[in-house]
Amino acid sequence: MELKDIAAVAGKGGLYKIVKPTRSGLILEQLGDPKQRLVTGPNHRVSVLHEISLYTTGVEETLPLKDVFSIINKEFGDDPGLEGKADKEELMSFIKHIAPNYDPEKVYPSDVKKIVTWYKLITAHCPEVLKDNSDEATAEGSPKPDQTA
Repeated sequence: MELKDIAAVAGKGGLYKIVKPTRSGLILEQLGDPKQRLVTGPNHRVSVLHEISLYTTGVEETLPLKDVFSIINKEFGDDPGLEGKADKEELMSFIKHIAPNYDPEKVYPSDVKKIVTWYKLITAHCPEVLKDNSDEATAEGSPKPDQTA
C-alpha cells in the first residue's frame, strides 16, 4: 500500500483505504478495527494523502506529507512521543522540529494534530507505507501547489 491508496474524509475520523472508484465517488474501507466501508458521493470531501502538503516559508514551496512522515519516522520511529490531543505549544514545537521552514501563518495546531494522528494510524495498520518513503525525505520543500494538511 502507498499514500496514494489512503484517504481522509472531512467530518469522519480516521483514515480509509481506497478500495475502488464508483461513478460518482469512491468505495473506502476504514483502516483499523472494525473494518467499515464507506461509499463517498459528490458531497464528501475526500483528500488522498499523497496530494497533501505542508506549507513552508519558501515562495510557492510545500513539503509533501510523505516527506513529513519520513522525517518523523527517521527521528522518532513508530512513536513520535506526542499525542494528537497535546496542547497547542507542544504541537507547534513538534512541527518546528520536524519541518523548521514550515509557515506558522498557514499551518495550524489542528493540522499538526492530524499529521500526528495519521502517522500513528499508518504505523499501526500499514507501516509498509513509511518504509517505502523513508529514504526519500528531504529537509527542503519541493514545489507543489497541492492541498495542505
